[in-house]
Amino acid sequence: MQIIKLNAIDSTNNYLKQLLMDTALEDFCVVTTKYQSKGKGQIGAEWMSEKGKNLIFSVLKKNPPVKLPRQFHLNILVSLSIVKTLEHYSIRKLAIKWPNDILSDHHKISGILIENQIKSNRIDFSVIGIGLNVNQELFKGLPKVSSMKSILGMPINKDELLHKLIKNIQIYFKLFSEKGEDIVNAEYESYLFRKDKPSTFELPDQTLFTGIIRGVTDAGKLRVQMEDATKEFDLKEVKLLY
Repeated sequence: MQIIKLNAIDSTNNYLKQLLMDTALEDFCVVTTKYQSKGKGQIGAEWMSEKGKNLIFSVLKKNPPVKLPRQFHLNILVSLSIVKTLEHYSIRKLAIKWPNDILSDHHKISGILIENQIKSNRIDFSVIGIGLNVNQELFKGLPKVSSMKSILGMPINKDELLHKLIKNIQIYFKLFSEKGEDIVNAEYESYLFRKDKPSTFELPDQTLFTGIIRGVTDAGKLRVQMEDATKEFDLKEVKLLY
């Protein structure tokens, strides 16, 4: 396993994409850092992490077995890989909050940001950015955030955790290639946060409405049953309040 360890960087995703321009890298190459100054989440949101306490890394996946416009399956594969790794450590009440957060008992423990390079109407490579709260215990101003140490009451070896997580990512990509999307779709929806439960949502204009999450489309849109019909919402078109 090719792992590049850095002390500090602006963004592991940016570093890996730049490195790939002039360096031959292995499939599933990993760039990890103790601290990143400009960690990114979806649509420019920041990922804040205490230096040296958490896992901050990016994974290169060459020629992922996912076709456009169904690239949301990358999120599905990575989300399930994280969940299975956390289950190995006996993290309780795990759920996947659409589109890219992993929760433990309603508290965010991990986030994902996937950036794809498109060439000739296919995905040439994907850079999979993952932030996982491991040994940080204080999250100032973030009451709905937790970490593995906070949950388990003991510190976690980050190197061992990283290797387990990368192994699970490799397993899920292999499973997807061999068995197809149906098997992972069903497993993903079994972990989907608030699925089949009445929930409150907020639109960009701050309008609130009640609906029931029924699943996620192949394009990654959230399917929400409302009073009159089931509607599909894209990223940032709706916010689930919880």
